[in-house]
Amino acid sequence: MTRVLVLNGPNLGRLGVREPEVYGSASYADLVAAARSWGEELGLSVEVRQTDDESELVGWLHEAVDAATHVVLNPAAFTHYSYALRDAAAQVTKAGLQLVEVHLSNPYARETFRHVSVIGPVASGTVAGFGFGSYELALRAIAGRL
Repeated sequence: MTRVLVLNGPNLGRLGVREPEVYGSASYADLVAAARSWGEELGLSVEVRQTDDESELVGWLHEAVDAATHVVLNPAAFTHYSYALRDAAAQVTKAGLQLVEVHLSNPYARETFRHVSVIGPVASGTVAGFGFGSYELALRAIAGRL
């Protein structure tokens, strides 16, 4: 079974309580359960992780490269300025693996500073604005490219 890491950046562990008008009322635990369920339906072994620590997220991307593991990445605030995360994400796609950037909300419908992604240019693709459905679409995209 193909393994996929679903990696989540800062503040995503606060889903359900942080700005529900933007991110919805479902919890991070709900996201984990949904992603695992979608993965199972698609024949993917999905492991979901979240950290508020940039270096830990970079390390997980290195792990994905070393283990030949595809990635769904919600870099959260790191989207807009983390060149360290961008360089680690580039290693994933340069290794011939899929890396799909996801966002719960549509960054282009929000504040101007959210309109720039340093991750997007090195990702296989980006899915944004569909809430938890962004993750499902990302997993479907990976499954479709296997």
